[in-house]
Amino acid sequence: MRGWEPRGTPASTIEITSTSVQCGDVIQVGGQPCRVTDLLQLPHGAKQLLFDSGELLTMHTRTRLVAVRVPRRR
Repeated sequence: MRGWEPRGTPASTIEITSTSVQCGDVIQVGGQPCRVTDLLQLPHGAKQLLFDSGELLTMHTRTRLVAVRVPRRR
C-alpha cells in the first residue's frame, strides 16, 4: 500500500487497543502505513490484525497504538 491518503473525508488520529481496533484503521508500522483488512480474536483479549499487504500483527490487551480512522459513510 503506497502513498495511502484519506480522500474526501476528514480522518482522525486516535489511540487504539485490541478492543477498539477496526477494519479499515491505518497503523504506521516501520514507517509504512498498513490498513487493517481483517481481525482474528485470540485468547485473553488479544487480536491478530491482517493488513492488506498480507502481514500480521498481534495486539495484546495492553498494546496501545496510534491509528488513522476515516469515518464510514452511511
